[in-house]
Amino acid sequence: MTVNLNQNHFELFGLPARFTVDTAALEARYHELQREVHPDRFAAAPDAERRMSMQLATRVNEAYQTLKSPLRRAVYVLQLRGVDPEFETNTAMPAEFLMEQMTWRERIEADSEKPEALLRLQAGLRGESGKLFEKLHHQLDKRHDDEAATQTTRMLMFYEKLDDQIDDKLAELET
Repeated sequence: MTVNLNQNHFELFGLPARFTVDTAALEARYHELQREVHPDRFAAAPDAERRMSMQLATRVNEAYQTLKSPLRRAVYVLQLRGVDPEFETNTAMPAEFLMEQMTWRERIEADSEKPEALLRLQAGLRGESGKLFEKLHHQLDKRHDDEAATQTTRMLMFYEKLDDQIDDKLAELET
């Protein structure tokens, strides 16, 4: 098996440790690794090999989920660079951004019974997220500005929560 539990996620997938990833290469390598370590291949193997296969398959899945998600990937890149984003303890954000969050929440509540309006809000929110992801690309890959990237990542976490809120409202309306 070529999977090494000590490799970071990027090494495991043979990708450069950067925010922007080749998603086609990520997908291809994921399927290749899955075939290699899948527990079904080790069904008749001794217990130790079966356990190792389970560990490796879990490791491959966790690494893939992290690299596939731009937000999780950004956090991971920052952590690899030795940056502790302190997302749980450092919630300081610019006042303007916090006011914007309040406005988003108010709009979600005001439109909570209107699926079309919620979908428009979600599209607008995802557009704003897209702009921040582009900004993050420049901060992490081009300028290596980890401090600014941490702030942008925090903003994206707020947007992700808003997006989840809209998804929840839409799911409530479907039931």
